[in-house]
Amino acid sequence: MKKTLSLLLALVMLLSLASVALAEEPIQIGVVYKQTGNPFFEAAVRGFEEASKELGFEFIHNGPADSSNEGQIQIIEGYIQQGVDAIAISANDAAGVVSVLQSAMDQGIKVVSWDSKVEPEGRILNIDPSVAQNIGRVQVEEIAQQIGGEGQIAVLSAGATMDNQNTWIRYMQEELEKPEYAKIELVTIVYGDDLTDKSIQEMQGLINSYPDLKGVISPTTVGVAAAAVAIKDNGLSGKIKLTGLGLPSEMAEYLKDGTCEAMFLWNPIDLGYCAAYASVALVKGEITGAAGESFAAGRLGDKEIMEASDGGSFTLVGDPFRFTPENIDDWKEVY
Repeated sequence: MKKTLSLLLALVMLLSLASVALAEEPIQIGVVYKQTGNPFFEAAVRGFEEASKELGFEFIHNGPADSSNEGQIQIIEGYIQQGVDAIAISANDAAGVVSVLQSAMDQGIKVVSWDSKVEPEGRILNIDPSVAQNIGRVQVEEIAQQIGGEGQIAVLSAGATMDNQNTWIRYMQEELEKPEYAKIELVTIVYGDDLTDKSIQEMQGLINSYPDLKGVISPTTVGVAAAAVAIKDNGLSGKIKLTGLGLPSEMAEYLKDGTCEAMFLWNPIDLGYCAAYASVALVKGEITGAAGESFAAGRLGDKEIMEASDGGSFTLVGDPFRFTPENIDDWKEVY
């Protein structure tokens, strides 16, 4: 009897120790971005790294080399097999990853989209870098000021299926309908797929096709840097005006030499950092992702979750910042 009791006590202790060990396993987040080798997403990973040191979670990160939806699906499937606790994704195709992410959520994996959202059916929460309407508006205001309020402009975008790009461009088009922009003509929208060589080719095509082109908006970090290369190589710095969303480290040279008078961006480090905090809060059950909730986001403070126009929920990181020749030296070494 005593021997049996001792065995039972030993078994209980082993089970207790196993439970403690399981409880102490760190949360694991699978981060998916649009493309490998993109400095914007490399900076965002730094945000996840910073948050991981504060919260104690582990994370793995990857993206397709070709900015494809298929590549992201393969990465997500791999994360599901590895049994991650959360997936944080910047989607190349808002609808294209819904099915695989629903499979992830069916297995208890929390899904957060960031930078470029997933449709609400495939996510729990979206982390917006800024208010989409403001992002579109400030770029139109900037190019209008640079070209003196009249002339032909074009947009060099990333991928045609990228939700954030399309949303910003839609707000640009709405802004251009205002009376003060009546003398500005948006001649075309082209897509470089966030590939440097293709984006340079598309910019060269704009130069060749529209000899009266006065300005270009490129709401993508790869695209605006590529546009600057093409404009400068053609000896058109200052003649074709340029603005968009760019990394300070990549655009400092072009701001200094007059190829780009001003451009915008938020801090991708903060974007990754906020997405990490939201992911951990979901895994721990501190939030469900419903509008009206809030979560602590470390040095960014408390973030309120709001109802999104697509029927899902979202939170905001901050507003876009205007970079100029006067302030670029303060930022070019940061990201």
